[in-house]
Amino acid sequence: MGFIFIFKPVLKINKGKHTTYKGNVDAELVLHTLIQFPNYDKAIIVSGDGDFRCLIEYLESEKKLLKVLVPNEKYSSLLREFAQFIVPMDLLRKKLERK
Repeated sequence: MGFIFIFKPVLKINKGKHTTYKGNVDAELVLHTLIQFPNYDKAIIVSGDGDFRCLIEYLESEKKLLKVLVPNEKYSSLLREFAQFIVPMDLLRKKLERK
């Protein structure tokens, strides 16, 4: 389909009966996005974190931003000016969920 996925190791954290995963991806997302910059036409950023505002702003200024997928309607107010690019993933649930 023409997508490039970059996976990284995560830490598995067991707390009683609950397991969570932590994958400190902030710096790596920015780094890989810029390293791969000449190798893609458009980027889809999957995060509602305001820490990525400068990356999103840069991609938009370079006409390389396609979408910003956020988990739901609650995302950082620092991203509000990019509303035309933002798609809440909960709106995609029916298309993406496994049946």
